[in-house]
Amino acid sequence: MSRDALLRELRACVSTTGQLRDDELARHAQAHDASHFHLLPTAVVVPRGAPEVGRLLALSRRTGVPLTFRSGGTSLSGQAVTDQLLVDTRTHFREVEILDDGLRVRVQPGVTVRQLNARLARYGRRFGPDPASEAACTVGGVLANNSSGMACGTVENSYRTLESVVAVLPSGTVVDTGAPDADERLRALEPDLAKGLLELRDRVLANPASVATIERQFAMKNTMGYGLNALLDHDTPTAILTHLLVGSEGTLAFVASAVFRTVPLRTHVSSALLVFDDLFAASEALPALVATQAATLELMDATSLRVGQSFADCPPEVARIAVDAQAALLLEYQATSGEELAERVTAAQPVLAALRTAEPVRLSTEAGVRGPLWKLRKGLYSSVAGARPQGSTALLEDVVVPVPALAETCRELAVLFDRYSYRDSVVFGHAKDGNIHFMLTDRFETDEQLGRYRDFTEDMVDLVLGQGGSLKAEHGTGRVMAPYVRRQYGDELYAVMQEIKRLLDPHGVLNPGVVLSDDPDLHLKHIKLNPQVDAEVDRCTACGFCEPVCPSRDLTLTPRQRIAAWRSIRGAELAGDAVLAERIRADYDYQSVQTCAVDGMCQTACPVLINTGDLVKKHRRRDQPKANAAAWTTAAKHWGAVTRGGSLALTALDKAPDALDPAVTAANRAVRAVAGAEHVPLWSGELPRGGPRRARPAPAVAPAAVYLPSCVNTIFGPAGEPEGPGVQASVEALCRAAGVGLLVPEGVDSLCCGTPWSSKGVPGGYEAMRERVRPVVLAATRDGELPVISDASSCTEGFHGLLEGTGVRVVDAMRFVVDEVLPRLGEHATVASVSVHPTCSSVRMQLDPALLALAHAVADEVHVPDEWGCCAFAGDRGLLHPELTASATAREAAEVRERDAAAHVSCNRTCELGMTRATGRTYRHVLELLASLTV
Repeated sequence: MSRDALLRELRACVSTTGQLRDDELARHAQAHDASHFHLLPTAVVVPRGAPEVGRLLALSRRTGVPLTFRSGGTSLSGQAVTDQLLVDTRTHFREVEILDDGLRVRVQPGVTVRQLNARLARYGRRFGPDPASEAACTVGGVLANNSSGMACGTVENSYRTLESVVAVLPSGTVVDTGAPDADERLRALEPDLAKGLLELRDRVLANPASVATIERQFAMKNTMGYGLNALLDHDTPTAILTHLLVGSEGTLAFVASAVFRTVPLRTHVSSALLVFDDLFAASEALPALVATQAATLELMDATSLRVGQSFADCPPEVARIAVDAQAALLLEYQATSGEELAERVTAAQPVLAALRTAEPVRLSTEAGVRGPLWKLRKGLYSSVAGARPQGSTALLEDVVVPVPALAETCRELAVLFDRYSYRDSVVFGHAKDGNIHFMLTDRFETDEQLGRYRDFTEDMVDLVLGQGGSLKAEHGTGRVMAPYVRRQYGDELYAVMQEIKRLLDPHGVLNPGVVLSDDPDLHLKHIKLNPQVDAEVDRCTACGFCEPVCPSRDLTLTPRQRIAAWRSIRGAELAGDAVLAERIRADYDYQSVQTCAVDGMCQTACPVLINTGDLVKKHRRRDQPKANAAAWTTAAKHWGAVTRGGSLALTALDKAPDALDPAVTAANRAVRAVAGAEHVPLWSGELPRGGPRRARPAPAVAPAAVYLPSCVNTIFGPAGEPEGPGVQASVEALCRAAGVGLLVPEGVDSLCCGTPWSSKGVPGGYEAMRERVRPVVLAATRDGELPVISDASSCTEGFHGLLEGTGVRVVDAMRFVVDEVLPRLGEHATVASVSVHPTCSSVRMQLDPALLALAHAVADEVHVPDEWGCCAFAGDRGLLHPELTASATAREAAEVRERDAAAHVSCNRTCELGMTRATGRTYRHVLELLASLTV
């Protein structure tokens, strides 16, 4: 059918027009997942719930147009890309239900592993699989790929911990395999399927060779092909179906929700980095270390260690290695109690002492030692891929062999790397399970490059299968290994897999080409080639780690999608296709530039520290109208008058009769319509009146710090009804009570941290403010003798940049009060409970420990919402584009309203405004609450 006809049919399947995204920008932005494959979808559909998925499946059957499900998009084998219909199963599938006091959990596919574990932690439980991509990968993807991870092995993976599913079959039938009458209903609704599954079980059991192959293959981690162990392990149709869906990569059904048994949260851990002379020596040590009941043994080869040494926060254990050919194992023991951990470590000591390592083994329970090591390991793929030559593609393979064969396999892989000129190949992985990952980087473009990759793959397949291994351990078969499933299992078991596919998806509409394929060259097709677009983002691997923390993820684009779209624009330009480039650009300004909060949260999650906000700032600077840039630069030179004018305007609006609100709103919207939403803020009635001036007389006592109150507190007055004193008065009152003097420098009303000009892309204004601030601060601090404190986390971050190189130390007011004031305040009243909203700046500046310390000082119970995220108010972004803040805060706001604490606090005035608007609860600075209880 024609594309137009298909789109008409799709619009009838979904409840709102925004759920169908068929424009060029959406298609190109969402074409990319973390794999090295690239296909451009016909359209992207964002269904709201299982019934809409059912309608999409009916459409797919009727029209023969295939569809592919994608949730987190962190898959590495090409199972979440398509040139047909791409179905987003993350956005509206994020519900979690805790069962049996945390012993079980019902979860929808769009929940990330980290989000799920945050909910389970208070019950002392966690999700069984522990993939390195936990921050971004979703439960749906983990189930679809049978992902495992560092510690779970084959004992606590999806297959072993899954209890039941609610699945939508390609026929449209909805099956709840946890229902008491599930088998009877399946026989009634899908008689051929129920009968066929049992017949396949009988067929396999009647063939001793098939049974032996399945038992051998699934004694290891194994995600190659379908999970045929379900035919041996289960004897009812629904139990077989449930476990066949594990690792089926969206080719058999859509899992709308799943119930898992959880596992104990092993909070007592001890880790060490073991450095060996080479990869072979590390591999040889594995059998003895596995016998000590090590929870993890993570292998990192020499290239991995070199990349780790380039990290800004490289662990000292890695930094001090003079890397030549060394390899390391990250060893960890885990237990549910200190006594259990001590027993395990003691029992392991003889083995550890006998190891031939570069240094004696030193196990540590300190989070400050363990954290950086695990951060390096978990971000290793993206980090190594990010360090690849510009313009090349990173291709990650994932194999498993019996542990005793690992050393020889690594040795032979090194031979293959040399033979095929993959000089900088990296090897790392879960050595405890015999599971290693290795990466190849090349252009994969010319006949020579593709031919070399084809020949390497053939030799690698022979090597792994010759060692009794599996060609995929945890990343899924996808497209990369689909041509080799028959070779691994043989004709008979491959035929069983084909019959499974036929029984469940007879029309072949679910994710064709994935898991099973008779195209011997499938793995050589559609390999992505990314043009160079900007030094800041060229190292992006599209891993998707940034997406869960991006405040615009449910409204417009994520950092990964912004980069992907920009690459598509650049690629079209290089190909001479100006028409395509312009079609992609059509909505790029709003979707990518104007609705980016430039909050830097993406950088906190990115393994290679890309701040996509910096790219957006470049776009803003490039596209900034000259008149607008000149106006903002002029404002920087007269900032005192500008902030005072904003304050007076808000005060006037606040005093105006309520009857005038509709007229003010109408006039405001009319001006926005003419001048543009990007240039005129949207006024709303819940905004406070203007705030007071910041100037203060000289202190009566010798100052301990120079205080630069945020200019935002002049524009927006204090919170509360009646309004409170505001954060500046609260900080001053706290310091007076503690006998600590503060100096507010002369001319403070004209000073700013520079963030408005930085975020808007107005370098002239930023430079003008920097030239004004620096001499004032240097004089007030006596050339850096005194620290500078600021009372807004974003301003603290801004002053760090503005004063860089001056020698002036910038301290957030929260940290200052915790260190210098709180110990002197003595006993004071508290509130029953407080809901805390950290800010993007407090996260980036590592101020959250101080924020939480203050929260515990003011409340008996402290709650940081599980759904916390950046509010995206971003200075004035929440006034210019309130829909951005509404989207970013929706889930957190619902949680806050449900819990309804006695008080609500944050540490940045504009964030407080955003959260007040979103929740209907009054947010104020945590220091205001402390002052109200103590002075």
